[in-house]
Amino acid sequence: MKKVVYRQDIVSNKLYPTNEMIRLVRNNSGEVFIELDKHIYGRGAYIYPALDAMGKLKKYHLLEKVLKVSIPECVYDELEKIIKEEVKSNE
Repeated sequence: MKKVVYRQDIVSNKLYPTNEMIRLVRNNSGEVFIELDKHIYGRGAYIYPALDAMGKLKKYHLLEKVLKVSIPECVYDELEKIIKEEVKSNE
């Protein structure tokens, strides 16, 4: 039996299994991107794919605080698209 690894969602501060979450990564050069395969090194932030997550991320600047870098709007757009796809697939 495999061990289930849990990580904390930065929006709700609840623990979820990592296979259900989306990871955003900031590498050493300061680039931020969405990582779906979880094999890239760098500072990471985990987000549970929920519809209300995007509003809180933007309103309270949670990604900027956690990753300690400014986040371009294209990352938010791509993240919103991925969250909508995840929610549709889970229904």
